[in-house]
Amino acid sequence: MSISVQEFNEYRSKMNEEILESNNKIIKRIFNLDTNAFQEGALDQTTKEIVGLACSMVLRCDDCVRYHLTKCHELNLTDDQVFEVFSIANLIGGTIVIPHLRRAVEFWNELKKEKNDL
Repeated sequence: MSISVQEFNEYRSKMNEEILESNNKIIKRIFNLDTNAFQEGALDQTTKEIVGLACSMVLRCDDCVRYHLTKCHELNLTDDQVFEVFSIANLIGGTIVIPHLRRAVEFWNELKKEKNDL
């Protein structure tokens, strides 16, 4: 299923807000842990996003792939860098990752197009 960058960001924001409004302490802690894990530390943010992208592809989570692609785009990764991540993820995950690769490439292209349209 093709989803635009705008649709993804709007849906993610809307649902995160609704989820956090439940005021569930465990969910809030999980969200906080996720946010803090990707902050600068012993590994820089770029490295962490690359790892997150590769893991998300292997786990076949399209939403996570889109999120990490967005972060990689914000960090100015090149096409060559992103495609190296894709190649490693496909090597580790096997051919079952190929459909997710297709959607990832489509989303990456849309991120680049959106930046050029600004």
